[in-house]
Amino acid sequence: MSRLASGFHRLRRSPWEALWSALASCGLVLFSQLAVAMVPRLFPSLSLLAMLPIAGLVLLAAIVVGRLWRRFIGVAASAPLFVLFNILLLWGVYVFIIRRDTSSLLDMLINAECALLLWGLYRLLPLQEQFTPPSGYRIYCGLFDCRILSGDPGIVACDTSYLEEAGCKDFMEVIYSSEKLPTLSRVRQCNYCKAHVRSYDHHCPAFGTCIGQKNHRLFMALLTGFVVAESTYTMCSTKYITRRINSGTIRSENPVSLNMVISTMLFSILQVLWQIVFLMWHIYCICFNIKTDEWINWKKYPEFQMREQPQSESEVKFMNPYDKGMLCNIREFLKPK
Repeated sequence: MSRLASGFHRLRRSPWEALWSALASCGLVLFSQLAVAMVPRLFPSLSLLAMLPIAGLVLLAAIVVGRLWRRFIGVAASAPLFVLFNILLLWGVYVFIIRRDTSSLLDMLINAECALLLWGLYRLLPLQEQFTPPSGYRIYCGLFDCRILSGDPGIVACDTSYLEEAGCKDFMEVIYSSEKLPTLSRVRQCNYCKAHVRSYDHHCPAFGTCIGQKNHRLFMALLTGFVVAESTYTMCSTKYITRRINSGTIRSENPVSLNMVISTMLFSILQVLWQIVFLMWHIYCICFNIKTDEWINWKKYPEFQMREQPQSESEVKFMNPYDKGMLCNIREFLKPK
């Protein structure tokens, strides 16, 4: 058996399970957006800034209620499809309502951004499959859950020859003591899907896959694209509402259309707020050549532990052995794997 997993054994899901999962995802998107659309309807006197925290609580409650559906109908929504349907909804609101008040340049920009996002999600190669890597672990992806690029984020097969070469009894011992086997440097285990991934950063629920050596750059490109597209949509919807207020036609506007514009704008702002923080964190990690999992669980990995007096029981301090300077770290990240 090859040491590095070059692919997955595929087990197809039932078409009916796939269909119900898609319908559940679509229903959750509509339910959450309609719930947020009730905020301007119930609190018309509040400013948009005051509506923002209320919309956040309503959106959170709607998602929690949506997750409880699984217990009653026995069908789980697909997170990647939830992302996809939200993009299509925002794009639809823009095309059918906001677009007529947008300049040609901005119209080209936002349409290009949405198209690129959909293309990026297409590059995730949506599948209707369940994968079993050669290590024997099962990675559940579900309907249209995604694999980035080749579908392999950097999966490493649990080969017995690794154990023999490192002199260990367990593959986890080899990972935690990677100095025994340099070829397994920075291979980590995903606690969610139990796969071993090279340069593992985190498991992304939104894309339904681990983020590792082979898909980290595409993940960063998509995250940046979401921030830019949603920021542009927020700007366009703000201009639409401002023009309606200044022209005095806001009261004659279709209330359903107006509420959808406001609710999707609030949704976009909430998305951008956490995505910017998430993006800044990943840029920091790239600049200092450290992964999210390594930062959180550095005490599990000996290479990050340093003692002032090696032979004593002195306090363990954090040390990043992979930091080669900011420019070298960025160059290493951008270098094709």
